[in-house]
Formats: sequence, C-alpha cells, structure tokens
Amino acid sequence: MKKSIKDIDLIGKTVFIRVDFNVPLKNGVIEDDTRIRSAMPTVLYALKSGARVVLASHLGRPIKERKKAEERGENFDSAKFSLRPVFEFIKESAGEFGLSADAVFFSDDCVGPKRSEAVKSLCGGQVLLLENLRFHPEEEKNDAEFAKRLAEGIDIYVNDAFGTAHRAHASTEGITHFVSPCVAGLLMERELEYLGKALENPERPCVAILGGAKVSDKIPVIESLINRRVDKLLIGGAMAYTFLKAEGYTVGKSLVENDLLEKALEIEELARNAGVELILPTDHQVVDSYDPLHSRRAIPIAFTNAGLVGLDIGPETIAIFRRALEGAKTIIWNGPMGMFEEKPFDEGTIAVAEAVAEATDKGAISIVGGGDSVSAVKRAGVDNRISHISTGGGATLEFLAGKTLPGVAALDEK
Repeated sequence: MKKSIKDIDLIGKTVFIRVDFNVPLKNGVIEDDTRIRSAMPTVLYALKSGARVVLASHLGRPIKERKKAEERGENFDSAKFSLRPVFEFIKESAGEFGLSADAVFFSDDCVGPKRSEAVKSLCGGQVLLLENLRFHPEEEKNDAEFAKRLAEGIDIYVNDAFGTAHRAHASTEGITHFVSPCVAGLLMERELEYLGKALENPERPCVAILGGAKVSDKIPVIESLINRRVDKLLIGGAMAYTFLKAEGYTVGKSLVENDLLEKALEIEELARNAGVELILPTDHQVVDSYDPLHSRRAIPIAFTNAGLVGLDIGPETIAIFRRALEGAKTIIWNGPMGMFEEKPFDEGTIAVAEAVAEATDKGAISIVGGGDSVSAVKRAGVDNRISHISTGGGATLEFLAGKTLPGVAALDEK
C-alpha cells in the first residue's frame, strides 16, 4: 500500500503536486473542468495543512504538434498549449474552490531562474501553477537533469495524476529520485483503493464489461480479468465482432481484426477453463453500407448479411447485459457498446450506464473508466450513482491488466 499525503507532516513544507490539468481548450476557454475540480481536494488539504503548493501538469503534445507545423511550413502557436487559461480559471473560481484569488500565482516556465524565485517567494497557503511541462522534450524523455531541476526547492512530492501514472516521465518518476517523501494524493489514493480491490479482492459476483473498437487494445485486460476470476465478462462494441466472426458468424462490414480470430477463440477457451461466463451480443443495430442514413434497424447477429455494418448493441443484448448485472457485487466497466459519439448509436452505451447505476443502487461497487464510458454515465445523468469514476484512460487499462505503473511504483510504501 502506498503512503498518502494524509500520512505525512506538511506544515511549513513546499509541496510539488503532479496534477492532470490536460483539459480540452477551445479558443482559450476550458470546455470540461472535471480534471481541475478532481484535483482540488488534494490541493486544499495541503494548503489547510500549512503547506506551500506547486502544481505541475502537461497539456497536449506541444513538441509533436510543433514538429508537424514545421513540416507543413506553418507557424506554431504555443499559446494553444499554455496552462495560463487553467490558471485564470482557478483564479476566477478561487472562492468556489475555497481559495483566495490573491494566493494563486503562475510561472511562465516549469524550470529556470524565474520559476525558482517564484517557488522561494511562496508563503504558506499560496499556490503556484507551473507552465506546461511538455514544452520541454526532457519531460517525456524522463531526463534526470530536468527532473532534478523540477525538484529544486521542493520538500515533498505528491502524485495526484493517475491518468499519467503509466508513463515514466520526469514529473511522474524521475523527480522521485531527488525528493523525499513521495506520496499519493487523495485522488490517486482513491484510484488505487478502488482499482486495487477490484483486481485483487473483489466482492462477488464480479462482472466486467468491456467495449471499444479493438480487441488488440484490450487483450492484456481480458486475460488479466479472466485469470483473476471475474464471474462474468460482457463484451460489446466493435471488439465483439472479432469474437463473433471467430465463432463463424457473418458480421458484414463491421470492424473486425482478422489477425486476431484465433486469439479470440483462445480467450473464449481460457474463459471456459476458468469458469468465467463470457457473454457476447446476440443482436445489434446495423445500417446498410450503401444507405447508412435511412437503413438503421436492429437484427439478430445471425441475420447479418455482407452489406451491413454493426454500430451498436441491440435491445435483446441490452436486456441480456442488464440481467447479467443483477445481483452483482462488483462491476468494472471500460469502453462503449457502439459508435457512441454518433446518435442514435449511443443507445446501447447509455442503457448499460443506467443498468450499472441501478446495480450500484442495489449495493454493487461500480468502477467506470475510459473516456467514452465516463461520458456515457454523465450523459445518462447517473455519474453520481457510480461508486468510482476513474480519471485514467491508458493507466486504468494497464492497471487492470496487472501491469506495474511507473508513477505508482515510484511512491513510498506505507
């Protein structure tokens, strides 16, 4: 078990908190502030405990985008990747967050003399947000010298950015070699508590729901969940078609990974041998590839012909999935059931969100991760009825796959 920010003395300390402020921006305006709000409990805890707080985050991939712009012969607008709009949002919302607007500051760089001076000038109860870590290529390279510069003037390191914990970057792993103690923030602690219990000691029956486009993205997760003995594994989304085709069904022009047909059959055998009930769609929402706008209908999988494309699970499958969740004590869900971003092919995903919420109301512990799954529970208006909504995308998948996350491994043990 990792040491938490609650386990150490913060009075008079300068605390570096790695947060995930990688928020969507449009014309300098934040479109979704969820990640900022999720970090605030840790920030407030540190401030109320008498600490000086330095916040660090990445935003997008400025180095990669700069290179693309140069290759096109275009000017690169670095302002699109600045964290200044986040600083302005925090300052404007300070009262709502329980902060003083006068106690929030911004540094135009995350390293260097000006940053060092800004850190030294901090008083107890004040917050300094550093500029985008990824303006420096050394961040993603986990450069030791860069990590050492990030650690200058810092007494305590806190990682509260679970969504980046699967990457060994300077701000998630490298810095821990130059600061002690290194602990988890409140959000990170919550992630590890819920995901860890779901993986190692779930209350049973335990049901996992996996969706999304590709089986290849989820093979380690599927195998890990089966080996750790979930009781039921529900597979929807386009990834289901690889399994269905492997079983001999005609799936038309639906997305299939033909090179993984044999692997799909191996997974089905693995599930049978482990006593795990693997449940696939029995019907789906399809369109004719020649008339996609006017041909939507729900049909059994067995009735699919060569010209059809499956884009969502059908009503019969929704009912089967709903029944599979009855009596569940632990539910893990990652990935949409169809082409969620296009109405009306979000219906299956929304229905699953509602079913997960209903099971939670009846006592199940529910864990939802992955951007589309999280969007679904919010769109369905049931996000406040889910036990835990994971902030990690790739990190959640790698954790569920049983992999070691560098940003977690680098933290002190209790």
